Amino acid sequence: MSNEQSTQVAELSDKIKSVRFAMFTTLDQYGHLISQPMTNQEVDADGALWFFTSSNTDLWTNIAGSPQVNVSFAEPEDSLYVSISGTAERVVDRARIEALWNPMVAAWFPNGKDDPHVVLVKVVSKTVQYWDSKENKLTRMFEMAKAAVTGTRPELDPADHGHIKL
Repeated sequence: MSNEQSTQVAELSDKIKSVRFAMFTTLDQYGHLISQPMTNQEVDADGALWFFTSSNTDLWTNIAGSPQVNVSFAEPEDSLYVSISGTAERVVDRARIEALWNPMVAAWFPNGKDDPHVVLVKVVSKTVQYWDSKENKLTRMFEMAKAAVTGTRPELDPADHGHIKL
């Protein structure tokens, strides 16, 4: 891996590490976009995201039919938004499940990590876009209120919008 790619992976990881839940969007058998909340377990060294799921879920089935997905992270309190488009892979790897297993995951799988339905989804990122405001919350609220009263646009620095290339 190049230094540039390593830096990009670190930037992605840094942006989403504090966001507890992501909305994971797949395409169902009828061509409808379906989103559900998921918890990212890891951003690996290549920038792939890892999630637990059950092999009995629509998510697992949808990925088999159409592996193109989007995973969106949002932390409105900090004005941070990240959108990741990529390809999802269905992974059944007991050693990897063991390595990523934690008490929060255990809450969703009462039969434990050895349950044959416990599986992983790996999302290989293709495009990553983010919006990350540098203004603090109090400043943003003040500027929004002032704009509402005066009928003008808020005087805020535009959110830092960028791309991460993996």
